[in-house]
Order: sequence, then C-alpha cells, then structure tokens
Amino acid sequence: MSNPVLVEVTRGSVVESRHRGAVSVFDADGKPVWEIGDTDRPVFPRSAVKAIQALPLVESGAADAYGFGNRELALACASHSGEPAHVELAQAMLAKAGLDKTALECGAHWPNHEATIALARAGDLPSALHNNCSGKHAGFLCTCVHSGIAHQGYVKEGHAQQEMVRDAMQSVTRAAHNTDNSAIDGCSIPTYAVPLKSFAQGFARMATGRGFSPERAKAAKRLLSACMAEPFLVAGTGKADVALMQAAPGRIFVKTGAEGVYCAALPELGFGIALKCDDGAGRGAEVMIAAVLAKLLRDDEAVAARLTGLAHPVVESRIGAKVGLLRPTTALN
Repeated sequence: MSNPVLVEVTRGSVVESRHRGAVSVFDADGKPVWEIGDTDRPVFPRSAVKAIQALPLVESGAADAYGFGNRELALACASHSGEPAHVELAQAMLAKAGLDKTALECGAHWPNHEATIALARAGDLPSALHNNCSGKHAGFLCTCVHSGIAHQGYVKEGHAQQEMVRDAMQSVTRAAHNTDNSAIDGCSIPTYAVPLKSFAQGFARMATGRGFSPERAKAAKRLLSACMAEPFLVAGTGKADVALMQAAPGRIFVKTGAEGVYCAALPELGFGIALKCDDGAGRGAEVMIAAVLAKLLRDDEAVAARLTGLAHPVVESRIGAKVGLLRPTTALN
C-alpha cells in the first residue's frame, strides 16, 4: 500500500517536493478516530516515545526520592538542543544520584543550537551532557541507582533498566517488543518497530489512564503534564515541539522522533496520535502534526488558527525573502 501525499513544498507557483505519510488517531477505548495510509506498517518510534520510556523513573519511586519536579521530568522525556539550561539540568539530575557525565552511555554530539558556537570559541568539545537524549539517560541512571541496579551497561538489551522500559512499552502499546523487531537507536538503547496505530492507541491510554493501574495512570499524567508545563526543556529554542505545545498551553502534548515520526496526545479529548513521514523528513512531519492538531481542535478557532499557521511554514531565500511554502494536502483537511 502506497501512502498518500500529505505535504507539498512549493517554490513560486510550482510544487517542488512532496512528502507521503500515514496518520493514526485513536481514542482510549481503542477506537479509530481518523486514519490515513497504512497504519499497520511497523515503524521505529525513535524519540517520540520517551514519555513512555520514562514511566519507570516515576513508578520506581526514583523521581520522588530525588525531588524531581516538572523540569526534571520534562527533560527525562526530551530531545533537547544542548543549550546551557538543558546541560545544567541533566548534570544536576545525575548529581542527585551521586553520578556525573562519565556514567552516561549515550555518546556525545555537538548541540543543535548556537551553543555550538560558544563551545567552539572556547576550544571545548561537546560531552554526553550535550547529547539530545542526556535527560532521558539521566532518568535511566537515576532509576538504576535508586533501585539498587548496577548501572554499567544500562543501554544494552537485556539490562534490567531496558527490560523495565521494554515492559512499559509493551504494556502501553499492547504490541510485542522483542528481538525480532528490535534495532539500536541513535543513543544506543534498543528501539522496536511496531504498527503505527499501536503508538496512537498507547498515547490515548497515556492521556487518559484508561486500562492502566492507578499508579501507572498517575505516572503517565505526571509525565505528560510536566512536558506541557515545560516545553522548552522538551526541545529547545525555535523547535516545533515548543511552538505546538505553546499553541494551547496544557492542552497539547507532542514529541518528535527521528526519521519523521511524531506522537501526540490531547488529554481533553482522550485522543492519541501517531504519524510517520515516509521519507523521514522532519519538515514534512512537522506540517503533518500541526495540520492534524488543527483539525482535531477546530472547535477552538483561536487555537486552530495558530496551528494552521504552523502547518504552513514559509520557504525563504538566503536573504529572507519568501520564495515558497510547505502546505498540507486536502487529505489532512
């Protein structure tokens, strides 16, 4: 099955590029609300499921033991830009567990921000704290230390930490996560390919607690609420996730993942959302999720207008002149 074109990129009056994709929206009872394309096709969610992966941090009691509030929990769910505030908070989380950056096994990369310039000017190199996943990994390490688990090798398949994460993923999505559908994510932990619709169903459960134990429902609400309260810590300056959550503060949870994946939740409607831009383009996925949210929240004209604006970003020349735009196709209207 070929997925439909969901986003067009224009230059002048000509459509220069097209992005195909699939969209799945479910309610917490497991009923489809809106589906486009092949939502049964397995996809790797990558970083879009970090809020689910952070459940053990809360459920183990580690978050409370170390006094973590919205800021720390948001960073544990983040793909951040490596800005000073992100780096400093990840370092502080590790310190609560008596650890430092040397315990991180996510690897290092340059920040996705002007902080790169500051590092380079100072003659410094990035550390693992600058990795966009350092908050998630800090959460993993805190869970290990609080639970009395040896943290060395915590990124490996079969380690107790990754077993907790895998169990949470399976329970929330109700899809099998095993060696047959596993691979290694960019930050070195296992990632599992399951049907796109499973993530939509899972985030509907995360948003409502439907089918969860009281403890898990409380943990899920706490994590999503933290992200909505601290969107900058989830992403960073100028990031789409921040703009989308700020379009309706406290009402929209979104999280991007590599290769054109988005997961989202609308707690007030009880909806979970998952989508995949087939060619892996982040720009295409960002337009798709903005358009989907605009349609689902169309009864609030002000919010829908802000989201519609985000679904039509401008293409600019090097001198800032408008030369085209990205726009959702009628399939998303």
